[in-house]
Amino acid sequence: MGSDAADTPPSLDEVRWRLDAIDGELLKLLDERAALASSVAAAKQAAGDTGFGLRPGREAMIVRKLLATPRKAANDALVIRIWREVMSDNLARQGPYHLSVWGGRDTARAVELTRLRFGTAPRMQVLADAKDALAAARTPWGVAVLALAPDSAWWARLLAEPRLKVFAALPCLNRWGPQAALAVAEVEVEPTGADQTFWVTDSPRPAAAIAEALSLDGVAAELIAESGGLKLFSLSGFFMAGDERLARAPGQLSGIIGAAPTPFDV
Repeated sequence: MGSDAADTPPSLDEVRWRLDAIDGELLKLLDERAALASSVAAAKQAAGDTGFGLRPGREAMIVRKLLATPRKAANDALVIRIWREVMSDNLARQGPYHLSVWGGRDTARAVELTRLRFGTAPRMQVLADAKDALAAARTPWGVAVLALAPDSAWWARLLAEPRLKVFAALPCLNRWGPQAALAVAEVEVEPTGADQTFWVTDSPRPAAAIAEALSLDGVAAELIAESGGLKLFSLSGFFMAGDERLARAPGQLSGIIGAAPTPFDV
């Protein structure tokens, strides 16, 4: 008798009542978290810290920890979208956080990827020229998202602008499609344990030959963009500027332009 009662599924009214209760609990927690973000901003201002609070490495490690937590029903894409939205909203409460997007031939896709990665809290503008997007990334609390387009080597400009760094690859979840854009800002990048480094070279050798030369030095490389005689590679792992293996790589003009956590493969 007791077993039969325990196995009886809840009624629709009972399920709806529980959903309403959970909604109230979620709203209370979201409101508390938002209030804490405002407190962080106040504490920073009191300490004289008005710098950009973006910490892409820490954000990636938070999401990885959440994805590793056992769940009954919430899928990985849902977890990523919710926490990206929450973290972006919290950051927007701390300063004039804003986004600039250059989409190349597919602006709609670039905008979609930007919102998936950075949420809806930061204000966003779409720009017609890659150089304007990079200029916007130099402004306080600015982030630029630029498409990997076959007719633009905008990423090579970063060789001459060491303060601007690539810090994210979009999309951040493999199931959302192939790598199509990079995010740039005046932020410090740091290793997270699962990273890719972005490296530019002017070597005229075929991409396969460059990748082979790097592999002989223990570096796994993949070409992700090529334009105007320049090539952009994604290197597996976190590399520092001045790494001897890259110093021996093909090319006269070359260098690291940033690093990012690898897309979540779930």
